[in-house]
Amino acid sequence: MSTSDASTPASADRSLRGLLLLLATIAGVAVANIYYNQPLLDNFRQSFPNSASWVGAVPAVTQLGYAAGMLLLAPLGDRFDRRLLILLQIVGMCVALVLASTAPTLSVLIVASLAIGVLSTIAQQAVPFAAELAPASQRGHAVGTVMSGLLLGILLARTAAGIVAEYFGWRAVFGASVVALLVLAAVIIMRLPKSKPTSTLPYGKLLVSMWHLVVEHRALREASLTGAAMFAAFSIFWSVLALLLAGAPFHLGPQAAGLFGIVGAAGAMAAPLAGKFSDRRGPRAIITVSIVLVAISFVVFALSAKSIAGLVIGVIILDIGVQAAQISNQSRIYALKPEARSRVNTVYMVAYFIGGAVGSGVGAAVWPAFGWVGVSVAGVGFAALAAWNHLRLAATVKG
Repeated sequence: MSTSDASTPASADRSLRGLLLLLATIAGVAVANIYYNQPLLDNFRQSFPNSASWVGAVPAVTQLGYAAGMLLLAPLGDRFDRRLLILLQIVGMCVALVLASTAPTLSVLIVASLAIGVLSTIAQQAVPFAAELAPASQRGHAVGTVMSGLLLGILLARTAAGIVAEYFGWRAVFGASVVALLVLAAVIIMRLPKSKPTSTLPYGKLLVSMWHLVVEHRALREASLTGAAMFAAFSIFWSVLALLLAGAPFHLGPQAAGLFGIVGAAGAMAAPLAGKFSDRRGPRAIITVSIVLVAISFVVFALSAKSIAGLVIGVIILDIGVQAAQISNQSRIYALKPEARSRVNTVYMVAYFIGGAVGSGVGAAVWPAFGWVGVSVAGVGFAALAAWNHLRLAATVKG
């Protein structure tokens, strides 16, 4: 391609699309690592029978690790080249995955899972990178494109993990991820450009500045709590699904639990559309609709404890609601302070994944005590919290 061709608008659009697809792939492959363990809980219980009551800690600490990684690593995207940060985290995550695949005890697996969660924040370098590359008029669509990759990674991770575990055992799941990350690293080296740092703050001040962003931007506080509550609802379902399917009347293994990820991929398909809608109409209306959808999904779940068809319908509604709200929330926060997108994203995503960890933890506590109905009621409760937070500020916070 000639230089003049490269400078045409059509060529620039193609180049941007190519970079967004690569960033979407990076986000999806990276974030998948924190969800591989969810359809494997029954496998962990069988491998470590003396620690069976603690298997729920694996997804919970993975998500807590992700929140910690967001706090400690993601802000560095404003200070350093995001491409270099992504490559360094891939190296560290490969080490953690090897440890998980060879874990002799559940305790070692939990430690490895914590490290995997911390280092999987590669995905949160990709999303602000997309916002940086795209013009303001296309920012919602660009974020939605990369988020669709991230969401597919979240959902299809369960499918891939379930299939691999069914035929090769759960340890092979983590080994396969190492191979995928090494291939991705080679593509990143060849195709991904360097990013431009937007801050010269030292690390300590970079972290402290996030508190100032929280104090300064009420919309950031609102979006963070709403997002956390929505992701708690999402996580409570997915962290318990494998246990529901393993028991009566289903008696299904990890492959079946993983295949629900394909159903949930419908939500990922809504991400770019949600981004476009946010660009045109503003995000608040779509967030309201999304909260209603999540509440409806848990009503469907409550009525579907013995119905695969009902669970499938509920999964589609849940994932569309959660992912549409996520895109709309991120579209809002990236416009607040362009020179601090990584830090704004960090504040939001730390809250988001703390919400996910809370959801997984509540699921682990509610499931043995109250069963599937208790899990469904808790899911509605998280949706109600999101609605209260979102609507109480509707008159004073503009999208």
